[in-house]
Amino acid sequence: MTGDLTCLAVNGTKCRAHTRAYRNGELVAEGFDVALVSDHLDDGCVVWLDLEKPTVDDLRVITEELSLHPLAVEDAVAEHQRPKLDSYENHLFLSAQVARLDDDAVLTLHEVDAFITDRALVTVRKSDSIGVEHLVERWDAARKHAGSGVAFLLHGLLDLIVDGHFTTVQDLDEQLDSLEDVLFDEQPRSRELQRRSFEVRKSLVLLRRAVLPMREVVNSLLRRDLGVVDEQMQPYYQDVYDHVLRASEWTESLRDLVSTILETNLTLQGNRLNEVMRTLTSWAALLAVTTAVTGFYGQNVPYPGFQKQWGFYMSMTILLGGTGGLYLFLKKRGWM
Repeated sequence: MTGDLTCLAVNGTKCRAHTRAYRNGELVAEGFDVALVSDHLDDGCVVWLDLEKPTVDDLRVITEELSLHPLAVEDAVAEHQRPKLDSYENHLFLSAQVARLDDDAVLTLHEVDAFITDRALVTVRKSDSIGVEHLVERWDAARKHAGSGVAFLLHGLLDLIVDGHFTTVQDLDEQLDSLEDVLFDEQPRSRELQRRSFEVRKSLVLLRRAVLPMREVVNSLLRRDLGVVDEQMQPYYQDVYDHVLRASEWTESLRDLVSTILETNLTLQGNRLNEVMRTLTSWAALLAVTTAVTGFYGQNVPYPGFQKQWGFYMSMTILLGGTGGLYLFLKKRGWM
């Protein structure tokens, strides 16, 4: 069954909403009015309801129907919740963050919350950062597992979020690869390197806040006493957990790599400075020879060849010979 998933909610709910209903693993309705959610639940269906940027008044239409805890409703409309899984008497409350990375390696996090009951999954999106169409595509591609009900729906949501984390880490890794090219460029670009390194490091710090808590979230869902994941979906949740571990470990390694790049840049700057100072010192030594010779022959006292033409030639010979000999010596030592 296909159709428009979007509906204009009633009963005081003004935000955009998306709905679906499954019965015995088969999709039986979608795009229906939010007011009909309770009817589908009474018919034994498993229901998904998505609310975009809702207020407390918008959530009131399902708060009583699903007996949602007031603290969970408050967290659902509040901003900047950390990824977590809270357990209440008859439902769970999940909070996660979607990561988005732009071309300048600037990361933004967008919160997605979910109420999890026995036969309903209610997602609350604070923005349109996670496209509903992508979520629906994942569910449609894995319809054979739809019989698992809420566990099936929740897996699609978690898998989409975690894959986004993994993709973001991979993009940041590619950004660091390009930084290595800048680091060892023949023409030093320290200012660009420092700016881009700061942006990547800042993005990694933000990503770490989104990725690391997901380990506890997914691990808690895998607990049998919660009764969320059935035997059929257990391997798929375990796969999501493995992706979370890989993303978190990758994030930590990239943070270390950024520090290594910055330390290497400082070392290279020191080496370049040493080379410049060595070169300047060598040229100063060459000029010291000419200064010594001209200074000696500039004395107001008679010296061998004083006021003689051959004395001029002798001074020039000493000047050129001494300077040339010192130049060859420094060149042989690799100081010039």
